[in-house]
Amino acid sequence: MTAKHQAIRTGQLRGAGARKRRLPGIREIVRAAGRWKTFTVGVVLLVVFLVCVALAPLLAPSAPNAVDYSQTLEAPTLSHPFGTDDQGRDVLGRVIHGTRVSFAIALIAVSLAVLLGIPAGLAAGFFGSWIDAAISRLLEALFAFPVILMAIAVLAILGPGERSAMVAIGVVAVPEFARVARAAMIAEKENEYVVAARAIGCTSARIIFRAILPNTLGPVLVVISLGFAFAILNETALSYLSLGAQPPTPSWGADLATGRRYLFDAPWLAFFPGMAIFCLVLALNLAGDGLRDLTDPRRRR
Repeated sequence: MTAKHQAIRTGQLRGAGARKRRLPGIREIVRAAGRWKTFTVGVVLLVVFLVCVALAPLLAPSAPNAVDYSQTLEAPTLSHPFGTDDQGRDVLGRVIHGTRVSFAIALIAVSLAVLLGIPAGLAAGFFGSWIDAAISRLLEALFAFPVILMAIAVLAILGPGERSAMVAIGVVAVPEFARVARAAMIAEKENEYVVAARAIGCTSARIIFRAILPNTLGPVLVVISLGFAFAILNETALSYLSLGAQPPTPSWGADLATGRRYLFDAPWLAFFPGMAIFCLVLALNLAGDGLRDLTDPRRRR
């Protein structure tokens, strides 16, 4: 193929993909924050948790595993704003450091789900036929199992621990990511720019990743943000059952399990980790809803 023909072909592909949906910029996000109060609340809460992740050693009043048996089960005071646990450890320090653990497990789990689920969903939606049937049947089989039970089954094979929890949560999230990617691909693959790209002889990989994928980023980003919320909930559930992060690692789920034994004598042990879970999941859901509206051109007007 001559350089002239290659240039024509490249220009045609660019023209074919000219209908790409533009992702929102910083200015649009700021304007949306002024219009949608819930989105603002979600972003602010999320920023607070990200600050805790970045500056946990500086924000925590003491090390999360510093034991002081002379101050066991102390109620909240100025020196210990969230009180202490049954070993005299500062609850605030454990909640702040637990943010790092939850974010790390959720990040790896969601990344694994993206790497496995998104390509599978895109391939099923683009090629159709037996490929779509095979992938769809596999996804339906995975959807048939309750999420926690499937995660426990994976952990039964891999053994308890943070790394095993990352793999288990990532595996159970794959079907949801694949389903969203498949639906987005089916909605896009019959559009004119895809037909034009096929007409000029573009390969399937080039059509998927250069023409279609940019137009599916909106739904994918939304499911990633919501996937983080579900990953946090699953991580805390597994840690609550002693299958996730193992003691003495600071974990919201493990601290909730400890607080359950002192629910009437020291309710702060369960209250503050529970509120941390609630606020982070709420922030991720509010931010995800706002991101969905931002990526929808009809709502950005």
